[in-house]
Amino acid sequence: MTAQAAWYGWHGLNVQLFGLVNGWHRPWIDAAMIAATALGHPSLYPLYVAIALLWSRARPASLPAANVVVFAVGYVLTSVLVVPALKRAFDFPRPVKALGEAAVTLVGRSDELHAFPSGHAAFAVLMAASLGPGSSRPVRWALIAFALLVCVSRVSVGAHFPADVVAGALVALAVAALVRALLPERSDR
Repeated sequence: MTAQAAWYGWHGLNVQLFGLVNGWHRPWIDAAMIAATALGHPSLYPLYVAIALLWSRARPASLPAANVVVFAVGYVLTSVLVVPALKRAFDFPRPVKALGEAAVTLVGRSDELHAFPSGHAAFAVLMAASLGPGSSRPVRWALIAFALLVCVSRVSVGAHFPADVVAGALVALAVAALVRALLPERSDR
């Protein structure tokens, strides 16, 4: 086993967890997972940033404006720069290519290339990590639930291994923390 396989495969746990999550199907579960995957697509960024801007403007106490800035800058860094670069650099196969069609229940359509890291997971976790801090409790919990649902959906629909999802989430958390740390402190006088 190569060093790459060990850190990515988690000594077999990556495939085992994939099989566990991807092996659980009911029509209502599949419908929920397809919906979560669709709602977590990074192409929906313009819609989500518009909602965040409007929400922040109308209810600044429940969603600070600085969070929207972190989300906007974080999106460019995460979904436009870092995730695509990592996908090309690693070029890990999707589960159906790695395990074969008989071992994967593919729900909906999956991309053919570049599994690592998950762009959907990175985007959803970026939303939670950038918009959540300092927001009202219901907003934070909704964002966390959304991110978790999107992350699980990527494995459930057969698009990613758990390692792909974890890597996407870690990229998003790191980028959100970096952008927040680099934002100038704003004094409200």
